[in-house]
Amino acid sequence: QVQLVQSGGGLVQAGGSLRLSCVASGGTVSNYAVGWFRQAPGKEREFVASRSPGGPWTSYADSVKGRFTISRDNAKNTVYLQMISLQLEDTAVYYCAAGPTRAVEPSKYPYWGQGTQVTVSS
Repeated sequence: QVQLVQSGGGLVQAGGSLRLSCVASGGTVSNYAVGWFRQAPGKEREFVASRSPGGPWTSYADSVKGRFTISRDNAKNTVYLQMISLQLEDTAVYYCAAGPTRAVEPSKYPYWGQGTQVTVSS
């Protein structure tokens, strides 16, 4: 049973940067596809980024392409989401997830972090 514990997030001004971390235990993160999702108040959880197990292949939502980067540190069993040029619309609770295959649907990921709030202010 993989457990994911998130850290990072917080309050940042528009145009600023943040890095979210997601530490895995009970499993090796490089054996799983990993994804980041976010959920704003009153909205459904939406796909942000994903990375394939083992390999370098990544996918991003159009709204974050060029601004967000998903990466993995196998030695630390940790997945990161580096966010730059943050916009007001990026305000949401962010979740990391792990599963057998890279996907945009939240239902494809059986393991989830606890979520962390990112608030972008003007």
